[in-house]
Amino acid sequence: MSASLDVNAQVRRDAGKGASRRLRRQGLVPAIVYGTDRAPEMITLVHNELARHLEEEAFYSQILDLKIGDKTEKVVVKDLQRHPAKPFVLHVDFQRVSAKEKIRVTIPLHFLNEDSSKGAKLGGLVSHNLTEIEVSCLPDDLPQYVEIDVAEMTIGDILHLSKIPLPEGVTLAHAPDTDVPVLIIHGAQVREEGEEEGGEGAEGPAAGSDEPES
Repeated sequence: MSASLDVNAQVRRDAGKGASRRLRRQGLVPAIVYGTDRAPEMITLVHNELARHLEEEAFYSQILDLKIGDKTEKVVVKDLQRHPAKPFVLHVDFQRVSAKEKIRVTIPLHFLNEDSSKGAKLGGLVSHNLTEIEVSCLPDDLPQYVEIDVAEMTIGDILHLSKIPLPEGVTLAHAPDTDVPVLIIHGAQVREEGEEEGGEGAEGPAAGSDEPES
């Protein structure tokens, strides 16, 4: 597991849509932290600080040190609500984690050697069906990401969900009977010259011909 990221927050007292709108006008983001059999707690984050965190891939999938006043809690991001048209975060849900309880977290997939893979050298095209997966593990076993080396994959090869190499202590949180394709290497689609409809060699009068219609 990588080092934790620090996120600063403050306790908030007011709830409701009106209170949330007032906070956003002040450059703050309403949020909530819950879990580990403790009561949920309403908090606020500074939007500009949060925006900087959102630029880090690890923020979405790693254990965070959430500093609320003079206390610190271990949490993960469970939900992030964004404005549909503006670059603003509207609300964040954090879940507390316990060292002894497994958590479900979505982590990114990093694909290695795509451009130099056997399939790419033959002109194949790589198609990603998944770029992240949900895993279950103890907090100390949580990987920052999963690397997949596709160097030996060639045209026609398919990497399924069940074949993703996971670290020890980490399992897929997906349903066991869901073995969907993660990555496929397709053959290049090449159109032969003259195949296009109306192209050279096509039968019948050329476009613009003076031949009268029947």
